[in-house]
Amino acid sequence: MPLVAHNELPSFERLRTEGVNILPTERAVQQDIRELHIGLCNMMPDAALEATERQFFRLIGESNPIAQFYVHPFTFPELPRGPAAQEHIARYYEPFEKVREEGLDALIVSGANVTHANLAQEPFWQPLMAMIGWALESVTSTLCSCLTTHAVLQCCYGQQRTQMQRKRWGVYSHHVVEDRHPLVKGVNTRFDVPHSRWNDVSRSQFETAHARILAESNEAGVHLAVSKDGLRLVFFQGHPEYDTISLLKEYKRDTSLYAQQLIPHYPPLPECYFGLQERSILEEYCARLESALEKQETLPVFPEQLVSRRLDNTWHDSAEAIVGNWMGCIYQVTHADRRRPFMDHVNPEDPLDLGTLPCTSADTKRLS
Repeated sequence: MPLVAHNELPSFERLRTEGVNILPTERAVQQDIRELHIGLCNMMPDAALEATERQFFRLIGESNPIAQFYVHPFTFPELPRGPAAQEHIARYYEPFEKVREEGLDALIVSGANVTHANLAQEPFWQPLMAMIGWALESVTSTLCSCLTTHAVLQCCYGQQRTQMQRKRWGVYSHHVVEDRHPLVKGVNTRFDVPHSRWNDVSRSQFETAHARILAESNEAGVHLAVSKDGLRLVFFQGHPEYDTISLLKEYKRDTSLYAQQLIPHYPPLPECYFGLQERSILEEYCARLESALEKQETLPVFPEQLVSRRLDNTWHDSAEAIVGNWMGCIYQVTHADRRRPFMDHVNPEDPLDLGTLPCTSADTKRLS
């Protein structure tokens, strides 16, 4: 069912041109279809702000439950922003105070750029932890993306991530570990997920936090896990929301940083992402760039157009299915008996039975 364009956010029009079902508010209010209100805490830097909106909006809008999806983007004022991003946020985003007051059925928290080894030193740490504390009490389920997974595991479970010797980036094959959990119902037992990170939380750390691991990779580690109760927290370490060209854009950015001597080494190619022909094109570009830098000549143009049209997306269908299952869980849970404490009676060792799960009391604000 559709996303509801409840404001003039440009991402709605962009997604509409891509074929995503976008419903104007005036039509939405005339339909007798249940609303689901999803918060999107977008902490990504300015250059990725709007792309991150579209990526998560797209996954929500393409999910299966019969509902109208109202997505409420917000961010933290503590994050440094340039003038254009500040204007975009002021015009189209909602203050967190408003989101908190009106309540949410579910929450997605994006990743963020970091500058400190210890996440607790980042400017977003205090507002993020305060928001997570509120969400644990008042939101049915929170999906933590990459950096936020690391932050929540550090704050709530004492599991601090470790820096890897090299960047883990590329598209990696994952296998489903716990196939009885509803988040992976109908998902291929083996599926791809992009990763792009320098840090890792290991399987043993997830297990120490009593998380239930649902999908992992021999090369990239744990991707999908949930909190002990089965739904309150959903953890992503990879980036299933990525567009087909997202890793190419990152690679282009890193080659530009190298050309400006802002990083010391030419970036390696993302793994399992480019085909043989694309690798040849990019290796030739690397050689031309190195030669131009050595001779102080005009730098070659990065062959983005030539490479981008040859890329395959091998992860979106699985990402759509998992997010659709998550929306389905939320849809069922928030219809359940409101008189019992949230999940107090659920045995975390048993498969999740959505027919017995109650919602939180806070979501009655949106549904009343």
